[in-house]
Amino acid sequence: MTRALQSGAAMALASPHDAPPAPNPDTESGREYAALRVALHEDIRKLSDMASIEARNPVKADMAMTYIDWIDGVLAAGEHGQAAQDEILMTNMIWAVDYRDFDYALRIAAHALKFNLVMPERYNRTVACFVAEEIATIAHDSHEAVTLEQLLQVLALTDGADMPDPARAKLHKALGRAWERRADAFDPAADNAPAGGKAAYAQEALAHLTRALALFKDIGVKKDIERVARQLKKLEQDAAKSNA
Repeated sequence: MTRALQSGAAMALASPHDAPPAPNPDTESGREYAALRVALHEDIRKLSDMASIEARNPVKADMAMTYIDWIDGVLAAGEHGQAAQDEILMTNMIWAVDYRDFDYALRIAAHALKFNLVMPERYNRTVACFVAEEIATIAHDSHEAVTLEQLLQVLALTDGADMPDPARAKLHKALGRAWERRADAFDPAADNAPAGGKAAYAQEALAHLTRALALFKDIGVKKDIERVARQLKKLEQDAAKSNA
């Protein structure tokens, strides 16, 4: 067993509903956690001295390498049903979203949601709300940065989690637009083409856009819904002609 796994495995078992305690400071893993937490707070201080938010993100990616072994151990321990409230882990999840390594962020988020971990004190949102809202916002601003599959993973991870309706609406809006782009890029000759053809993608888009509007009337999807509905109607008309 590696030291990283030992660090994670020494943590307390999570309770079914409450956040678990932080690592015991009287254990070897607790002392390692404390030392890394000092380094983390120094990194956070350095970041706060940088005026440019954009410039911070590649620095966060570099800083994250300091904590990767610890996090690997924590995630491995989680596979054995063990976890602890962990500021290092949660901060690195936030950083990973900022520097757009969504796969890494979602690995950490899955662990955090499984064991009811909470965000660092300086954040007012739950893990589920943060992940859903932040990744959806990035998808709205730069859709090429987030894949449809990643958005679907966010949806699955946060399904049933309590969050403000506008936050969940953002996720459904991002999903609706991602499915619409998938429909626009449809290739009927592709091996993974759905049974319903292009219309299947458009129907997914319409379902998510409609859900977004139901959750928050000012989410800004009414024109999207009209556009996708027109596309579906045309697809139905074209299908009817070809079958005539």
